[in-house]
Amino acid sequence: MLKYKLLCILYMKKTIIFFMLAIFVLPSIFALNLKVEKTSSNEVMIADLNKPAVFDLKITNLGADDHIEFYNLVGFTMFPVGTVPITAGETKDIKLEVSPIGEFEYMGRYNFKYYIRSQDGSEIEQQIAFKRIKMEDAFSIGVGDFDPESNSVQIYLENLENFDFGQVTAKFSSSFFNLEKTIELGPNKKETINLELNKEDFKQLLAGFYTMDVEINAKEKKINLETTLKFAEKNIVTKTERDYGFLITTKIVKRTNEGNVITSTETIMKKNIISRLFTTFSPEPDNVERRGIIVYYTWDREINPGETLEIAVKTNWLFPFLIVLLIVAVVLIAKQYSKTNLELKKQVTFVKVKGGEFALKVSVFAKAQKFIENVTIIDRYPPLAKLYNKFGIEKPSKVDDKLRKLEWNFANLQPGETRILSYIIYSKVGVIGRFALPSAAGIFERDGEVHETESNRAFFVAEQRTKDIPDEEK
Repeated sequence: MLKYKLLCILYMKKTIIFFMLAIFVLPSIFALNLKVEKTSSNEVMIADLNKPAVFDLKITNLGADDHIEFYNLVGFTMFPVGTVPITAGETKDIKLEVSPIGEFEYMGRYNFKYYIRSQDGSEIEQQIAFKRIKMEDAFSIGVGDFDPESNSVQIYLENLENFDFGQVTAKFSSSFFNLEKTIELGPNKKETINLELNKEDFKQLLAGFYTMDVEINAKEKKINLETTLKFAEKNIVTKTERDYGFLITTKIVKRTNEGNVITSTETIMKKNIISRLFTTFSPEPDNVERRGIIVYYTWDREINPGETLEIAVKTNWLFPFLIVLLIVAVVLIAKQYSKTNLELKKQVTFVKVKGGEFALKVSVFAKAQKFIENVTIIDRYPPLAKLYNKFGIEKPSKVDDKLRKLEWNFANLQPGETRILSYIIYSKVGVIGRFALPSAAGIFERDGEVHETESNRAFFVAEQRTKDIPDEEK
């Protein structure tokens, strides 16, 4: 009996020891024992693309062979789904993908817990975080500064996140250029584009800041961004001059604003007091100042970018040339006239007589420029005409009907003295049309020398109106 009791006590002690081993020792032998390292960083979830956040994990099994699975309690799906085998001492690289289930409007950094569970039911707790953003926040765009002398400009497009967008098409639009470019844009990659500029596209634009619009197509999604570009100030004014012409000379001065700021310019030209009389300007100068014999013309103008100020100065030397010729002609005529000591001028007028005959009154004006002596003036009348026997104040000294000649004699004529010699001729035969009378001749002496002169030829037209012969001439 005692022996039986001792055996029962010994069995109970063994049972208690086995139970204690099962409770405290065996769990420590078979419990999940993993080393978990996250090798990625800056994980991001692009809301517009509905793509999961991806975490790179390095898991080492420090215990026995096992099958593990991933799960969470906050409403996210996780991949890989189901169990993942991992042998004792094995290190396995796993891409853990996390996506929200249903509506998830949260933006910004998000932290949550997840669990790794062993096949025996044991598990470990881990914590991860990701950033959820809109697609437009994943890009940075920019343009380098440039000015009117720049031939090119740099544009860059940068992926700010640890996300592979793959092939991206970007359209850049601005007042200066338009460009469409397709590029590969991996995680945290920056792509720089060198763009050639056409200066004609922006030659009239002012310096300052302008907007550049960018349309990005990636992963079958399209977003629109904008940024500013700086058109740096540059003051560039070019000047060109051109002269042409001989008697009419023209000077063209052009000032072109090839910069991008409104520029004040001053253009000065000078002329002497003679040439200025024959010079025209287009446009008219803003200021005219005379210093001695030189006249200064000034144009103060503001020129907008891309604009040209053209000043045309035309000097017509033909005018003074003609004036000089005219003066020379006048001088020569005056000189010649001064040499004509006796001036004869002849004119005719129609007269009307009672018998209806055709009649003309002929007048010869004799004017002495200087003192002359022994003056004889001779005039002739046409063969078809007859001489009327009545004369003016100065009666002829001799009349020759056969030679149709009249002659007046004067002992002398004083300087400036004028004698009017007039007579009337008529014809029974009607005259139609234009009729010419011969010139009168003058013979005189001056300083002991004999000189001759002639008058002009007188003409008449038969259609002219006639006038009655004064009673005293009838």
